[in-house]
Amino acid sequence: MREIIPIYNQIAHQLREKILQGVFSAGEQLPTETNLAQQFRVNRHTIRQAIGLLKNEGWIRVERGRGTFVAARTIRYPIGKRVRYTQTLKAQGWQAQFELLRILEISADIAISKGLEIGFGERVALVERLGFANDQPISVCSGYFPLKRFPDFFEPSHLQILETEKSISRFLYLVYGCDHIRRSTAVSARLVQPQDAILLQLSDNQPILLAESVNLDQGGNVIEYGVTRFRGDRMELFFQNDLTQYH
Repeated sequence: MREIIPIYNQIAHQLREKILQGVFSAGEQLPTETNLAQQFRVNRHTIRQAIGLLKNEGWIRVERGRGTFVAARTIRYPIGKRVRYTQTLKAQGWQAQFELLRILEISADIAISKGLEIGFGERVALVERLGFANDQPISVCSGYFPLKRFPDFFEPSHLQILETEKSISRFLYLVYGCDHIRRSTAVSARLVQPQDAILLQLSDNQPILLAESVNLDQGGNVIEYGVTRFRGDRMELFFQNDLTQYH
């Protein structure tokens, strides 16, 4: 006896094929429920069932008040000893870019002073950047650097190198001869804050992955406390052991 496939499953299959064929590309908005219902000659409830199936399978995402969009390919980012954002994305076929949002001097609050192991209220440099993969925003990075360790951080020539390189690791190496080694990273899930939602092109109810890192120089001194907000629908963070110490 021939198996009868539910109509909504057939519709989901056709939409899935269109995504695979590139008819609907990553990030593109799908037609409305009404338009899909007219196209497939079914009621909107059937379309909702098909959309729900595709959402559960990870093919699409539904943003309240905005519509239904094709889910983008996930980027795998290893949390290892080295801070190598650009190289990691490039190895997966993505073009990584950064936009400098702001560079300013601030006083360390409780979280910053704890991360940098300095006194509350000590002066630090804040470097905030927006990270892209193939022109799509995927992260907002806030890096805090102790000015007691880097008293000439705001020298015009140094800032020019930072603005040109847009890479913290390259900046620290070129200006201070510092390595950029990760000591620890804590990852948690949060709802995106309004300002980050604008930068990351997310609606207010979307989840993000928040990574708090403490980074060292080659002498084991704390040189950066970093807080990065990743798009939860685009990034997969995994912890990678450095096995070189066992060889």
